[in-house]
Amino acid sequence: MNYYRELNIWKKGMQLVEEIYFLTKKLPDDEKFGLISQIKRCSVSIPSNIAEGAGRNSNKEFVRFLSIANGSTTELETQLILTVNLKLVAEADINNALALCNEIKNMNYALQKSLK
Repeated sequence: MNYYRELNIWKKGMQLVEEIYFLTKKLPDDEKFGLISQIKRCSVSIPSNIAEGAGRNSNKEFVRFLSIANGSTTELETQLILTVNLKLVAEADINNALALCNEIKNMNYALQKSLK
């Protein structure tokens, strides 16, 4: 019933959320309702969409939700790069999160391919 918890891509997504929550503590308080909120929501949507898709009744639906998760991953990467461009954090601060994003995207593409 809860087999999504066994999916490596879901576990990696959960790891990314933890990394993001740690990272956003470094951002200035005036971004609380701006980038911080957006980055957190975006990161949470990645494992959430993976879980929701896994809970659907068809591979087609699962692939659709994996696609949404992939879009959120790319959106998150953009927001992380923006934090560096705005000089809110150093590039070294986002490297681990970006590496996790890359892993998740690669896993996502492979999983989608296997479900089609």
